[in-house]
Amino acid sequence: MTDQPASDAPVFEHFVAGEWVPSVSGRLFESRNPADTRDLIGYFQAGDPADTARAVRAAELAAPAWRRTPAPKRGEILYRFAELMAEHKERLARAMTREMGKVLTEARGDVQEGIDIAYLMAGEGRRMFGDTTPSELPDKWAMSVRQPIGVAGIITPWNFPIAIPCWKMMPALVTGNTVVFKPASDTPHCATLLVELMAEAGFPPGTVNLVTGSGAEVGDALVESPDVQVISFTGHTSTGKRIAERAARRLKRVSLELGGKNGIVVLADADLDLATDGILWSAFGTTGQRCTAASRVIVVEAVLGPLLERLERRARALRLGDGLEPTTDVGPLVNAAALTKVEEYVEIGRREGELVCGGRRATDGPLANGHFFEPTIFSGVRPMDRIAQEEIFGPVLSIIPVPDEPAAVTALNQTRYGLSSSVYTRDVNAAFRAIRDFETGIVYVNAGTIGAETHLPFGGTKETGNGHREAGHAALDTYTEWKSIYVDFSGRLQRAQIDNQPG
Repeated sequence: MTDQPASDAPVFEHFVAGEWVPSVSGRLFESRNPADTRDLIGYFQAGDPADTARAVRAAELAAPAWRRTPAPKRGEILYRFAELMAEHKERLARAMTREMGKVLTEARGDVQEGIDIAYLMAGEGRRMFGDTTPSELPDKWAMSVRQPIGVAGIITPWNFPIAIPCWKMMPALVTGNTVVFKPASDTPHCATLLVELMAEAGFPPGTVNLVTGSGAEVGDALVESPDVQVISFTGHTSTGKRIAERAARRLKRVSLELGGKNGIVVLADADLDLATDGILWSAFGTTGQRCTAASRVIVVEAVLGPLLERLERRARALRLGDGLEPTTDVGPLVNAAALTKVEEYVEIGRREGELVCGGRRATDGPLANGHFFEPTIFSGVRPMDRIAQEEIFGPVLSIIPVPDEPAAVTALNQTRYGLSSSVYTRDVNAAFRAIRDFETGIVYVNAGTIGAETHLPFGGTKETGNGHREAGHAALDTYTEWKSIYVDFSGRLQRAQIDNQPG
């Protein structure tokens, strides 16, 4: 934290009421490249409750005009925003890789998710369906419509710094809410670039507001504000629980997308080459820093040996490096704290299982200036071991042997999370049993645990969230209230449940 920039790196500001403005306190913080921490991306405003209150007030003032804007017209602005993201896709992707480390092909996919959800929600402006139903009385019309809630506080993580803000802001905006956006402090530059395009797309001043800063200073202020009616948060489960407790005191709508401990089940008849592809992509894509990453492989003992041999050989060949380099397979962890956490869990893993490969911080050559850790596999892990139960959020994979399919289902479900799962099998009956029995919000058959599409609901069970869903038309539920409407054109008093009884 600093009051004055120590270099000539650019200084970025909050976006409030359609203007770029400095923080009230004047304090700044840095964002650096996790692949090379010598690379300073820029200085960002260290927002506080005063900055948050200013943004909330701007959103409040903009709300009446925005909610009265016809939903199809709101959708047209979302369409324009999607087009701008598509035009700037490569620039956004490169900025993302530089700021949070994922390899460039994945960063392009992240931006594409934002484009996809913007187009999808733009269409909801013309199909924000309610219900019409018959009335129980004659000459009476009955229907229901969605109404916006008000000001939405959007609190997002660093691992999908374009996609997840779009998942949240697009349904919030198309339904007529205004937003105050607080991004993760590891990716404020991505958030700034995103909001620049939103302003260019034509969102009216105050409709979209950006406040950068810490969760303690900005996030808590959003949660506590009496003028923020809905909070959408993606992040750590313990933080989500605290948000739920604090928001409950104000009866505030809260949508939580939290942790995961996702498993891939490999049955005896699986295509092992296909399973290997899916496991490696799910475990080490984004350096294991996805809420849907596969950190457990539950494999029937009959195919344990050949599967493990494939995984070890392929994992050892993965290349660490800067995500902007075309030869890189696995980028850095996001920051020093994440690197330390992974190291601590690897030490736990050495006591609980057998280290197959990896297990070390990478410090050779150009990797010495970044937060790199080798793709790591442990075998012989038991379902209730700590590395099989706790979210590591790094490139660490546990192999859990089981005797048969029923034991695999039990092991898969033996966690406090329930986000994503997968089964590899050639048996259609086994596949449908998995679809039925896996206790997760997302199930894949013969694919890894990552790769959700924007037109289906996204979210999980148990401690993965609080029942809300992002993406798909279900996302509208977080940001709308139902209003039921009755129009009586009989010209006389009609008493429901009284005048319509027999006799």
